Amino acid sequence: MRSARPGTGPRVSIGLPVYNGERYIEETLDSLFAQTYEDFELIICDNDSGDRTQEICQSYAAKDRRIRYVRNPTNLGAAKNYSLTFELSSGEYFRWATCDDLVAATSLERCVEVLDRELSTILVYPKTKLIDERGQVISEYDDGLHLQSSRASERFISALGVDLVNVIYGLIRAASLRKTAMIGNFIGADTALIAELALYGKFWEIPEFLFYRRIHGGAYSQLKSIDQQQNFFDPNTRGQVAFTQWQYFWARFRAVSKAPISVAEKLRLALCLMHRAYWRHAELTGEIIAAMRQTIRKSV
Repeated sequence: MRSARPGTGPRVSIGLPVYNGERYIEETLDSLFAQTYEDFELIICDNDSGDRTQEICQSYAAKDRRIRYVRNPTNLGAAKNYSLTFELSSGEYFRWATCDDLVAATSLERCVEVLDRELSTILVYPKTKLIDERGQVISEYDDGLHLQSSRASERFISALGVDLVNVIYGLIRAASLRKTAMIGNFIGADTALIAELALYGKFWEIPEFLFYRRIHGGAYSQLKSIDQQQNFFDPNTRGQVAFTQWQYFWARFRAVSKAPISVAEKLRLALCLMHRAYWRHAELTGEIIAAMRQTIRKSV
């Protein structure tokens, strides 16, 4: 068991953004504080929840000094709240947690071991099992992002098009995460962040099932409409056309342009992104048409 070092700050920071998470957050907190690796801080940023989230979090904070509870005066949206947990962190390594997923007791310990040993690796994550509302295993999920290529372009291309993005809940070198644009306020911004991180270093998959992603009706992954998904990321964009595809490509082009890679690598990735944009030209055009129609309706 790894305990906190006396007289120093924690090596690991965990950021837990939450909004109305009373249903599962106690289970989540119990799984985090059952970790065999204890040298961590937990920053909880509450997006102005209207349920018992505040009461629950404050009761845990009263029992454990490693918890820092911050309540936002309004709902900032998931994007800003995720970023806020990182801004408030101080650890060498950082990971996000959700209010409904669970982690095995050795998860942090195993991830720290890899980052300490593999200096070219910037993100470590364990294998995933999907669980239901009652915590029963639904299936195993293959993230398939053990990215060990020395070429940034190969890692970036492999990271494009991920689905559930479980790797975003892996342990990340904070110094590498600070170089990115973080999570934007658009649908799919978490996948953009993962692709950008791949430009800065390797990903390592621990071949053990230590992460349990809960699939339930209230989870973001279960939101069906574009409006619901966009509102999750940023409530301030309510009623606006979601330029999802345009922002998807812009975020990736921007990440490639600022990455510390050769001109040849940047050119290879720019061509790859342009090829993908061509195959999605109907969706890109559709978003422009939708914006024009909305503008006309408002003017009328």
